Amino acid sequence: MTETESILHRVAEGDQDAIKECMDRFGGLVWSLARRLAGNAAEAEDAVQEIFIDVWRSAGRFDPTIASETTFIAMIARRRLIDRGRRRARRPEVAAIPETIESDAPGFDPAEIEEAALAAMAAMERLRPEQRKVLELSIQFGRSHEQIAGTTGLPLGTVKTHARRGLIRLREILAEEGIEPPPTDQ
Repeated sequence: MTETESILHRVAEGDQDAIKECMDRFGGLVWSLARRLAGNAAEAEDAVQEIFIDVWRSAGRFDPTIASETTFIAMIARRRLIDRGRRRARRPEVAAIPETIESDAPGFDPAEIEEAALAAMAAMERLRPEQRKVLELSIQFGRSHEQIAGTTGLPLGTVKTHARRGLIRLREILAEEGIEPPPTDQ
């Protein structure tokens, strides 16, 4: 197969028929790799879409003297699936929270918990704006310190300092209100 006959060469040139032909020819290969390496069928479907977008973007780098089209596409698929697996491994498992909470559990008082939550929200409002912003991004949006630094443009050390000082101040405010904060692992 010459470079001008190559599906990937035609894809790189923006040939819509070549994109469809590429998906038809290599869809089974990509699907089987995705199904084997992805966590479930829905994730495999998402992975297949990402892989073909990556193939479309990378088609211009295809060199038939180095590898076949099948090998080129399989390597793109493999890299994309490994990246997805690494992201999935870094993502913490989230336990499902029941819609209703058993109020007859020992030592559990829903009114107390609601009161403590409202007090914590009010205490957050009393923090310095930069501390509140860092803690909101962390607590409400689950952002890491690195992600918060990227989002806010603050240096990583500053983000960590705001988070630490904000938590210390929250404990102080809650103690002033007579609300016992939970114990820490420190």
